[in-house]
Amino acid sequence: MRKTIILVMVLSVTMLIAGCCEMQMPEPVVEPPPVVKPEPPPPPPPPPPEPEVKEIYLAPIFFDFDKYDLRSGDREILKRNADQLVENPEATIRIEGHCDERGTVEYNLALGEKRARAAMQFLVDMGVDPSRLSIASYGEEKPLDPGHDERAWAKNRRVEFVLVSPK
Repeated sequence: MRKTIILVMVLSVTMLIAGCCEMQMPEPVVEPPPVVKPEPPPPPPPPPPEPEVKEIYLAPIFFDFDKYDLRSGDREILKRNADQLVENPEATIRIEGHCDERGTVEYNLALGEKRARAAMQFLVDMGVDPSRLSIASYGEEKPLDPGHDERAWAKNRRVEFVLVSPK
């Protein structure tokens, strides 16, 4: 009997151990890592500021019939235009030469260019960087006054200064 009790006890302990082994332990709760939102990329740097250009008004100049030499009054106008350009070194301009309707298309285009070049040279002589200047000739293509008399023609024989950049 003693052997039976020992056997029963050994079997009971064995079953107890076997039962414990089969017993499932609850799995520990693993919390997911916190969701970290990626930081948004930094905003792009602001664009460089536009160069500050004071208000510029460049007055036109006028020419005598079939001439491209600068008149004394027009030299004063060009001096004021040059002063404004020197004060605004970021400004670039196009110098446009115009003619009245008399003469051939080819002749007027050439005369308009000579007028624009004369004005450009004067501005350069006054200290304006030539790399800021360009010229164009429109001949008789863009009349200021569409009339067909001396008064209209006098208005059309001109050089205009157009601000190209910055605008």
